[in-house]
Amino acid sequence: MKVLAAMSGGVDSAVAAARAAEAGHEVTGIHLALSRNPKSYRSGARGCCTIEDSNDARRAADVIGIPFYVWDMSDRFHDDVVEDFMAEYAAGRTPNPCLRCNEKIKFAAVLDRALALGFDAVATGHYAKLRTGADGLFELHRAEDPGKDQSYVLGVLTQDQLAHSLFPLGDSHKQQVRAEAERRGLMVAHKPDSHDICFIADGDNAGWLREKLGDRLPNDGGDIVDQATGEVLGRHGGTTAYTIGQRRGLAIGRPAADGKPRFVLDIEPVSGTVTVGPRERLRVDRISGIKARWCGTVPERLEGSVQLRAHGAEHRAVVRVIDETVEIELVDPAEGIAPGQAAVIYDGTRVVGSATISATARSEALR
Repeated sequence: MKVLAAMSGGVDSAVAAARAAEAGHEVTGIHLALSRNPKSYRSGARGCCTIEDSNDARRAADVIGIPFYVWDMSDRFHDDVVEDFMAEYAAGRTPNPCLRCNEKIKFAAVLDRALALGFDAVATGHYAKLRTGADGLFELHRAEDPGKDQSYVLGVLTQDQLAHSLFPLGDSHKQQVRAEAERRGLMVAHKPDSHDICFIADGDNAGWLREKLGDRLPNDGGDIVDQATGEVLGRHGGTTAYTIGQRRGLAIGRPAADGKPRFVLDIEPVSGTVTVGPRERLRVDRISGIKARWCGTVPERLEGSVQLRAHGAEHRAVVRVIDETVEIELVDPAEGIAPGQAAVIYDGTRVVGSATISATARSEALR
C-alpha cells in the first residue's frame, strides 16, 4: 500500500512510520505545520508542532529512509480547531480540541488530500487497535497499553476513515516503543511526550483565552454564587477561566456556611455567574449528547461503558440513541462532567462512537 505517515516529531509517530515502512508499504512522511507563528522551541514537554518538532520529524524520516514533506494546515487548523475551542469556552462549555483535530484535520483534511494524491491510508502514532469484525466492518479497539490508550480521541472516526487508517503501535507498550526507537537510531527515542493543548504552549488556558478572544469575551467578571444558599461568595474576572468541577483558583472571599470546599457546578456566560457547591453536587448519572459520530453501525440501545475524559475512567452505562440525541444512563455516576466534553461509547474494548455532551442531570437516587 501507499501510506502517508503523519510525523509530529515525537517518538510514537516516528516508530509508527518505521514500522509501516518495514511492513513493506511505500511510505511518505509528512509533518503538519499547524501554527501560523511557530515557536523555535517547546516549553518543556508542553505543546507540539514547533520548528523543533518539524526538524525532529525530518531527521527521523531520513533515518527511516522515506521521503518527507511539510504540509501547511495552519489556516484549516485555526478555523476548525482553534476557533471552535474559543467559541466553546466563550459559551461556557469545555471542548476537547484533540478530538476536533482528529475529526477535522488528521482524518479529514489530511486523509482527503492523501486519497486525492493516490495514497491508500494514513498512519499515525496513536495507541489504538484496528480490527476487522465478523460483519466485515472495521473496528477500533483500545490499545494494549492501558496507560497510553488513545482510542478516546479517535472516537470521532467514521467507518470510511477507519478503512484508510493504520495504527502500528496498538499492540505495544510505551517503553517498548522507546527501546525500539533507540535501536533504530532515532534521535527522538527519549524525547518527552507533549501534553496539554498543543497551541497553548505555556498551559495557561485562561490567559490565552483572554488575550485571543479580546472583545469577544462573554464577560469580564461576575458573581461566584453558592448553589445551596444563593449567597455571593466572591467575584471573578471572567468565566473563561472556569470549568465544571474546578476547585482551585476560585476567587472566593469567604468560606461557605457549611465549611466544605466549593467546586464549580455551573457557568452562565451571559450574566457571568459562576455557581459553586459541595463536591457531592458534582455527581451526575444522566448525560445527553449531540453531534454523534459513529465508528460503524448506529446502536439503538447498548449496555456498555462510556469514557468522559481523555485519561478518565470507564463508567458502566446504558446508551440509547433517539433521533439525533444520545441519552446515557450512568450505572457508575461521574463527577465534574461539563457540556462540550466528549462521551466516547464502548462495547467492551471496541469504540462504538462518540457524542458531544450537551447536558447532565441527577436522578432522584442522587438527590
